[in-house]
Amino acid sequence: MFVFMYLPILVLAFYSFNSSPYSATWQGFTLEWYRKLFSDERILSALQNSLIVALCAVGISAVLGTLMAVGLARYQFLGKSLYRGISYLPLIIPDIAIAVATLVFLAAFAVPLSIWTIVAAHVVFCLAYVALVVSSRLTNLDPHLEEAALDLGATPVQAFIKVLLPELMPGIVAGCLLAFVLSLDDFLIASFTAGSGSNTLPMEIFSRIRTGVKPDINALSVILILLSAIAALVAELIRASGQRINTH
Repeated sequence: MFVFMYLPILVLAFYSFNSSPYSATWQGFTLEWYRKLFSDERILSALQNSLIVALCAVGISAVLGTLMAVGLARYQFLGKSLYRGISYLPLIIPDIAIAVATLVFLAAFAVPLSIWTIVAAHVVFCLAYVALVVSSRLTNLDPHLEEAALDLGATPVQAFIKVLLPELMPGIVAGCLLAFVLSLDDFLIASFTAGSGSNTLPMEIFSRIRTGVKPDINALSVILILLSAIAALVAELIRASGQRINTH
């Protein structure tokens, strides 16, 4: 199973260093495709758009997702179970359904498509992922810490900022890294909600591979795989270290 999963990635990386413009035969080692990639204005513009979308969506989701997780864990209110179920629906709804629903909603209210409509659509699923990771962190925290802070004279806001938030920070950072990778790699939702001139990196890659996979796209894919793997590894290390600290 691991061979089936990772052998194509190794083949992709192998041919990204092939001096031949065609992937059929090996004609020697070169870094030309990586140099060409970093001088491609369309790729750099698409990368800039992807980073803007991912950073904005993750920033908004970090605040709203943390507040949502804390509210669901610490407070009781009417319809809490229903709200919890609805808030995590983006985790199981297919991306194509979210994309179509978002496009129909934007069209119904005559909202012009732009890079900011992509951000709004990405907040929907990034919010759920951040809230899920923060909620798992909350389950391992001692609820009496906040009560002790309140007994010692802290206001609810002070108890949240000075006691609860530092304890949640590993979960928040891990959730943000996970959401960042998912936003950066998203193609379906972005392609449905992007305006003219708002191509993200996955959209630019798709538009190019329709005429055949070129070595510079191989190089770009290798870089994206490495960055995604590093972000996922860092998120997991942060989450695991937070759990160990809380256990000790």
